[in-house]
Amino acid sequence: MRLPLPLCLTCTLLCAGPLLLAGCADIPDLDDNLTPAARSAPYPALVPIAPLLAGTEQAQQIKEGTAPALQGRVAALRARAARLRGGVVDGGTRRRMDSGVNTAPLDDAAQ
Repeated sequence: MRLPLPLCLTCTLLCAGPLLLAGCADIPDLDDNLTPAARSAPYPALVPIAPLLAGTEQAQQIKEGTAPALQGRVAALRARAARLRGGVVDGGTRRRMDSGVNTAPLDDAAQ
């Protein structure tokens, strides 16, 4: 079934319109953000990936001491989380903050 010309034109505009509008976008000039040191720095050396991955095979293996080490780490993280959940402000400071600010001297000076 052949679509009528106005419907076909509508579909084309709906698909091509956003692409055409994207071409009008203001692209920021990223070269202005580079420092002179970064601008004059040499390009990083490309290295083969095989030597980089060689040391990761042993690090990913689970060994006999892995479970106790992880349990110790979990316990330390849970203890740290419990300390962080505690109050940041001590009781005396909290009472002083709750009493508010005495603005009477400021009010007298303004008059």
